[in-house]
Amino acid sequence: MWFYDLQLVLQWWHACVNLCRLRHFLAALHWALEVLHVLFCFALFFLQAPLVKMQAAAAALTVLGVFISLDGLSAHRPRPKQTQHQSDGNAASDEAEPKQKNQPHIIFILTDDQGFNDIGYHNPTIRTPTLDKLAAEGVRLENYYVQPICTPSRSQLITGRYQIHTGLQHSIIRPSQPSCLPSHVDTLPERLREAGYTTHMVGKWHLGFYRKACLPTRKGFDSFFGSLTGSVDYYSYGSCDGPGLCGYDLHDDEDVAWGQEGKYSTMLFTQRARKILQSHSPRDRPLFLLLSLQAVHTPLQPPKSYIYPYHAMANVARRKFAAMVSTVDEAVRNITYALRKYGYYKNSVIIYSTDNGAQPFTGGSNWPLRGRKGTYWEGGVRGVAFVHSPLLKRRRRVSTALLHITDWFPTLVGLAGGNISQSPGLDGFDVWPTISEGKDSPRHEILHNIDPLKTKKGNVIWDTSVQAAIRVGDWKLLTGDPGHGDWVPPQVLSTLPGRWWNLERTFSSFSKSSPHKNVWLFNITGDPYERHDVAKERPDVVQQLLARLAYYNQTAVPVYFPPDDPRANPGRHGGAWVPWVSEEEDEEGKYQGVYKKSKSSKKKRKKTKCPLCKLRSFFLKLNTRMMSNRI
Repeated sequence: MWFYDLQLVLQWWHACVNLCRLRHFLAALHWALEVLHVLFCFALFFLQAPLVKMQAAAAALTVLGVFISLDGLSAHRPRPKQTQHQSDGNAASDEAEPKQKNQPHIIFILTDDQGFNDIGYHNPTIRTPTLDKLAAEGVRLENYYVQPICTPSRSQLITGRYQIHTGLQHSIIRPSQPSCLPSHVDTLPERLREAGYTTHMVGKWHLGFYRKACLPTRKGFDSFFGSLTGSVDYYSYGSCDGPGLCGYDLHDDEDVAWGQEGKYSTMLFTQRARKILQSHSPRDRPLFLLLSLQAVHTPLQPPKSYIYPYHAMANVARRKFAAMVSTVDEAVRNITYALRKYGYYKNSVIIYSTDNGAQPFTGGSNWPLRGRKGTYWEGGVRGVAFVHSPLLKRRRRVSTALLHITDWFPTLVGLAGGNISQSPGLDGFDVWPTISEGKDSPRHEILHNIDPLKTKKGNVIWDTSVQAAIRVGDWKLLTGDPGHGDWVPPQVLSTLPGRWWNLERTFSSFSKSSPHKNVWLFNITGDPYERHDVAKERPDVVQQLLARLAYYNQTAVPVYFPPDDPRANPGRHGGAWVPWVSEEEDEEGKYQGVYKKSKSSKKKRKKTKCPLCKLRSFFLKLNTRMMSNRI
């Protein structure tokens, strides 16, 4: 019949036109009218109604459906550009839609104290199948640098600035110190939020909390769940800043999250991260999630079920450490599964990074690199990292381009479509073309740090007694005291480091004949393990790098390292670490320079050093033997 011909025509038009919400509504209304038309036909057949009236009604319904369909189709044809008299609000919404489609979801996973030798693709004895797979399918960053300790790395990630430009160049922020990120410095989550992102942080903060303005929720994050201090018990969430100064440290936004004792922190943080992914709609707004895991920082507290796969490891500390790395691998597997399940993965960028090198005495390993956590040797500052994303243009490769943790700020803001010009003074570079396409890195040098314990003397270019380190091209220069420069082999024996450790120790740099040596120069590209000091052979390079240190030092702000505040005591705040300075107090900038304890206390420590060391060594060996029998 004739209305079936009309139906075929409409179906053809529907196939030629792109779908949208309005067309769906009009199409549904049209098919509802078609159903009514069929009902009229049944009524005509069964009720023997007058033929003319029923056919007229059916024709009217069909014609009405045709007009509705054609109107809907015309509404979705390409329209000319909007005229100037149209509302600015509509124009803004039209511009926002394509922008949001290009904004990827950013998942940044930051681990704590994971060394260069503490991941499967560097060391097969560490079982990290998820991390290995993600790295193999993405881009491994093998010339990537972080800072040697927690607070400096985290501050440079969040601000995109060297620590000499934030006043945090001396050490970590301890729980009782009235210090945090400077209030005038903008942060990565603030810039991403301005670009339309919803921002969340889960895990370890360690950037100060003495006043509420220092909290993550006041630094650009829409939500926060985790710990504020630097070292927390994995089950009880207790944190201590010296004997008798302990408190509970688990927070949900700006409130204490009581009642979570007994839940393993790596699993608890992963559950919260998955809950965030589940509750957020990936199509509505782009998401930035910083999952800052406490693992694998001390204390070594892995669940027992994760220890068994490493039962063949003779060294107890290494066994526990490896088990904790496996908990991280499982956490990343659960996060990536949630990204796929809830529709994030195809438009996401996953970044995995450590915050500094490992501490060999607590089970970590930086082998074959020199040094450890807290030093400016490669073992303290060369980090494990990779990027995994379907948006990468060149995947399944290893990048040796020079990168630094400050680069994430401009890189991610640029990737999000944000405005980098609103953040003056950045020390990082946008390295997304380097990571995604394999282009040359815009970075050619890295200032590892300048810790001005002493001032410059006379007319010399640089006082080499100042602790500093810089990388320019292939060259790396260290001055002052860079920290213990030992090569610590993997922990293969059941005892603590003893004679076996000395097999790889060299005393050439620290011999009695040169007790005042304070300049080292290495060609890192040709000598990544820093075994050949060429400072004497290349004095010209030494002078060039000293001049670069002097240049950077001219831009440095004063060190801010205040003394402990007794008001921080958790005993005064219900047993928890919380902000203790009111917003009315002008505490910021109160202290200048490096706060140091009196010389008399140092002399006392020297007198009791040897007996304490012997006693501590005895109990550590005893504990090792006891734990070897238990595990």
